[in-house]
Amino acid sequence: MVELAIASGKGGTGKTSLVGSLAALAGKAVLVDCDVDAANLHLIINHKILEKHDFSSSKRASIIADKCTACGICAEKCRFEAINYQNNSAAVQYQIDPLACEGCGLCKRVCPEDAIAFASVISGEWYKSESDYGPFLHARLGIAESNSGKLVSLLRQKAREMAENKAYDFVIIDGPPGIGCPVIASITGVSYLLIVTEPSLSAIHDMTRLVDLAKHFRIRTGICINKYDINPELSAKIEKFALADNIQTHGRIPFEPLFTEAQLKGKPYIAIANKEKAGVIENIWVSVKRELNAIRDERLNKKAV
Repeated sequence: MVELAIASGKGGTGKTSLVGSLAALAGKAVLVDCDVDAANLHLIINHKILEKHDFSSSKRASIIADKCTACGICAEKCRFEAINYQNNSAAVQYQIDPLACEGCGLCKRVCPEDAIAFASVISGEWYKSESDYGPFLHARLGIAESNSGKLVSLLRQKAREMAENKAYDFVIIDGPPGIGCPVIASITGVSYLLIVTEPSLSAIHDMTRLVDLAKHFRIRTGICINKYDINPELSAKIEKFALADNIQTHGRIPFEPLFTEAQLKGKPYIAIANKEKAGVIENIWVSVKRELNAIRDERLNKKAV
């Protein structure tokens, strides 16, 4: 089993649209949408949710009013300024702002009256689904909730277990944009990273940052240029950059309004494209699959030695 992560330094490059089409071509693959802050792969993949699970990885403090003596020690020690006193007519008591609380637990430690509860909170949900193209794991992080990196790691762990237990060839990961914590959690340890970019200055800038991140974690990397024909000069610049950095360019996708039509129909692009247009995506998959098979063969050879 090999893991393929598809990511983009910035949003809007067509990454998820490509993932949907690659999923349709891959055959035996487990699909994972690791963009838990704004998951959208489920919008173009026909699926049925089989299991729903709560996700909890943090705690949040709350004051037990009956025990609180309003000494103010907790408010004094809270570096996040999440604890404030409320001067009600009956009594002066402290309250914790749940949006400002970072769940560090210091207030509970310093409270002399043990008047602070510190309970786990539900930060989101993750789902195990069955799609037209195989098992599909996805999630939804709650509004203003943190620890998206932990949720991504959980999804990847479940995907690997599923792929190994059922002998699937590939795990295909739809990664989030940027280079932050959820991206790091999405690409660390993967077999191969495919970066989807486009010929714009912002996309090129963010692509180079993602390349640097992949180098840091020693991840084999390739690129794909979407909408290459809207600015051939910048597309050539991307290819020149990739060549100089020994990064393989797996293909160029022309600007195609049919991608939007596919999204509106809730289907992968390749499912509604004609043979010629679908061939562009098929060639990208053949090229990427060649790299994945080479990586798998290398692993098998190492085990045999």
